[in-house]
Amino acid sequence: MQSATATLALSQEPAGGIAGWAADLVDKMGGIGAGAAIALENLFPPLPSEVILPLTGFAAGQGVLSLASALFWTTLGSVVGAVALYWIGALIGRERMYAIWARLPLVKVADLERTEAWFAKHGTKAVFFGRMVPIFRSLISVPAGIERMRMPMFLALTAAGSFIWNAVLVMAGYWLGDQWELVEDYVGVLSKVVLLLVLVAVAAFAVRRLTKARAGRAAQHRRS
Repeated sequence: MQSATATLALSQEPAGGIAGWAADLVDKMGGIGAGAAIALENLFPPLPSEVILPLTGFAAGQGVLSLASALFWTTLGSVVGAVALYWIGALIGRERMYAIWARLPLVKVADLERTEAWFAKHGTKAVFFGRMVPIFRSLISVPAGIERMRMPMFLALTAAGSFIWNAVLVMAGYWLGDQWELVEDYVGVLSKVVLLLVLVAVAAFAVRRLTKARAGRAAQHRRS
């Protein structure tokens, strides 16, 4: 049972925004609240794990919940959120995915076929390591569902990858104490780098595909 002192110590931290919301959940519900916050973070990536997890670690350091409880419930929350996204992917299915893909500009069915082949070969590594990469942490569960990765394998990989990510951030908050917000700064930089790399890759793909399309039209025009 948490002490009044521990509750007060946590409630004196963030008072508003996402951090305040997460602090209130952990303060009132302990590990279950932390798990619920992380489950929602998986479903709604704008909710940042780099805030929720270090804050949970700080709460553990204050005695609001045990460190073991913090790690258990946040990992369980990650798995619950990931399973929900897996089933969203499963409901979309391959046929619907191909139908959607065929309507998108600048892409070809062959691109999706190559992506499927890559996932069939490297999907286990993608799910495991993807759980430790900002932005992709949530998104990787959708293709796993579309490709109907075996559920026991998906659960094991998701739990393992999530535990590593969660443990790093929870322990950082635990050790940093009232300076837990430093974690958000460092992980925020990593998130921005990942997003920038994705945008650069998408832009490069679009430029390459447009260049090929123009070259094809020019060659056709010369032949005519």
